[in-house]
Amino acid sequence: MPAPSTRRVVLSGIQPSGTLHLGNYFGALRQHVERSKHTTGDGNDAFFFVVNYHALTSLRDADALRRYTFDVALDYLALGFDPTHAALFVQSDVPAVTELAWIFNCLTPVARLEKGVAYKDKVQNGLVANAGLFTYPILQAADILIYGGDVPTVVPVGADQRQNLETARDVADWFNAAFPGPEGEPTFALPEAEILPDVAIVPGVDGRKMSKSYGNTIGLFDEGNVLKKRVAAIVTDSTPLEEPKDPDADNVFALIKLFATPEETAEIAAKYRAGGYGYGHAKGRLRELIDAHFAEARERRKELAERPDFVRDVLADGARKARRRADAVMDTVRRRTGLR
Repeated sequence: MPAPSTRRVVLSGIQPSGTLHLGNYFGALRQHVERSKHTTGDGNDAFFFVVNYHALTSLRDADALRRYTFDVALDYLALGFDPTHAALFVQSDVPAVTELAWIFNCLTPVARLEKGVAYKDKVQNGLVANAGLFTYPILQAADILIYGGDVPTVVPVGADQRQNLETARDVADWFNAAFPGPEGEPTFALPEAEILPDVAIVPGVDGRKMSKSYGNTIGLFDEGNVLKKRVAAIVTDSTPLEEPKDPDADNVFALIKLFATPEETAEIAAKYRAGGYGYGHAKGRLRELIDAHFAEARERRKELAERPDFVRDVLADGARKARRRADAVMDTVRRRTGLR
């Protein structure tokens, strides 16, 4: 008997609703870039995309959406994304994904969407409760399932997307039950999330989860006075300089841990507990760590910004690859639903 296939599809996306930030990087982008370098020869196909349809749930500025979409692609490439090993493209360049989302909407109970934690959180924090925001998990399910079909899909995402991954798994089950193949074979394999637990939540400058929606971010490529001001804005308590402090209760230290070596992290934690080490010291060191970590990528981004045609060519090539896969999956979907 032939050995079982080890083929997998790896995919994920980033929303272009503003400047990307440290939360995007540690929660998802870093994983995406690494996966783009290690997909050839291991049985994996990789698709990473800029989810501009999703951005329309909150963004009402056409020029800004175009700019943010291009900037996200620029950020990916500056960070080292390898477009020769993985497809990088824009979500709307594969319009079949919205067709699949409509089919999935017709199978999804409203009660399931009403339980969406991300939806409730965003509405509570001031976003308008539009239908796109409500059905966001269904479009995301289409994003995930359209490139894998019956091939298992691995999705590197931040921990806040875990519930949406569960919804995608349920949607796949609902479709497979409603529209089985001729021999009962499923159209969609169940996707799996790949999450790094040690960076599940990156704190913003106000202590809440770092999010563009909250306006509490530190930009991925902030530098100079902009970076200095953002780091200075991080909320701390009022413990005096000379007194001991609890590093595990401090937002600045939580961010330092993401950048510093284990040795330096332990050293700074000891300084917190000993007293005489102020939040100003910690913020200064955090600023240095951020600046050094992104220095090379920041320069590469400036160079790529002078080559917009190269960036657009990368996106166009990625879209062609994505459409080929999506069209093959949708051919099966249309036949099994009776649309063709």
